[in-house]
Amino acid sequence: MTTPGIVVEGVWKKFRRGELHDSLRDLIPALARRAIGRPSARVADANGLTGREFWALRDINFTVGPGEVLGVIGANGAGKSTLLKTLNRILQPTHGRCMVRGRAGVLIEVSAGFHPDLTGRQNVFLQGAIMGMKARDIARKFDQIVEFSGIADFIETPVKRYSSGMNARLGFSIAAHLDPDVLLIDEVLAVGDLAFQDKAFGRVQEMAASGIPIVIVSHQLERIATLSTRVILLEKGRVVEDGKAQDVIASYVTATSSTRAGGTIVGQHSPAHLERLDVCSPTPVPSGEKVRIRLHGRVDPGTDTSTVDPFHIKVRSAQTGRVVFSTMGVNYDVGCPPAGPFVAEIELQMNVSPGIYTIETLVHDFGRKKDVARGPMAHVQVGISRVFSGPIQLNPVITVGTGDATHTATGAGAASALAG
Repeated sequence: MTTPGIVVEGVWKKFRRGELHDSLRDLIPALARRAIGRPSARVADANGLTGREFWALRDINFTVGPGEVLGVIGANGAGKSTLLKTLNRILQPTHGRCMVRGRAGVLIEVSAGFHPDLTGRQNVFLQGAIMGMKARDIARKFDQIVEFSGIADFIETPVKRYSSGMNARLGFSIAAHLDPDVLLIDEVLAVGDLAFQDKAFGRVQEMAASGIPIVIVSHQLERIATLSTRVILLEKGRVVEDGKAQDVIASYVTATSSTRAGGTIVGQHSPAHLERLDVCSPTPVPSGEKVRIRLHGRVDPGTDTSTVDPFHIKVRSAQTGRVVFSTMGVNYDVGCPPAGPFVAEIELQMNVSPGIYTIETLVHDFGRKKDVARGPMAHVQVGISRVFSGPIQLNPVITVGTGDATHTATGAGAASALAG
């Protein structure tokens, strides 16, 4: 049986709201106030808390074995960074235990450990020593670190002269090249410019492929979906979802979406009702390929169907929250069905970059010039395409001439279609 590189068992972590007393002048009066305070204020409640205390982590359990990548997602304040700092022994759990086997490569606040008066070169050796590496091993990796960081011209400059981006580049390069046995990552895939972000993501993919157990915290959901073999969703310090990346991310997006609740929009009456939305295509869908969804609904008797469109479709990026596509049935000569139940087949060509997308359904009323009801949502993971890269598919036509002959090659097909 494979021994897991990371073991978390029944971990709870408690903090106290209030001021941090870092001087005797502040501490002594605070202790005096606490000593003469009412005893009842210090009695633990049913949750084991006293006064202004709160649980940042609550009964967390998981293991991460060789070759496994655990993604951790959740809203700000859910406990993600606290969990990683507990794994890295920056924080001690109140209850339970965290065990990390071997040397941990920690990508948390990547430049936080730099000494500002030391040069980049000196900080490379300092960070390696903190990780427990010998000077000769750091020297062996030094050229790789500097080359990857892209700041070779400034490596002999004190880091206090570095920009924040240069600090982040060097910090990531150090942690990602010093042969860790376990990797802990907190939001550092968003450091630096876009080119360096892609470079950093590629390096993490290489390390994951090599079999290093990895825990990664990020709000970049498409990165989490691509890297992770498993994802947990934290909410107020608890694990509320645990499973495949696409399923857990879809649950998170649904819970945080402004269109979470279906049905009639407040203050509006809808003559059509959207009841179920199914994704009929296997996912992930390669970028540029088509996905087929099936929408179930019904139309009230006596409805003037010429003024109602129950096929208002929006596609929203889970990463940015931005609507990347929107259309209605009327644009494709598809009218509202007659009174009674209906089923609509909708086909969308996902000419978008890889990531998680939410397909939202709404009912539009032309007479009132507004949406009057929200329907169910579906989530689609778009994978990497073999034929293009970038944010959109432009369906290229390539014409090549050789002597008297020409050859024309076309791209991946027509624009999105909607069928009723």
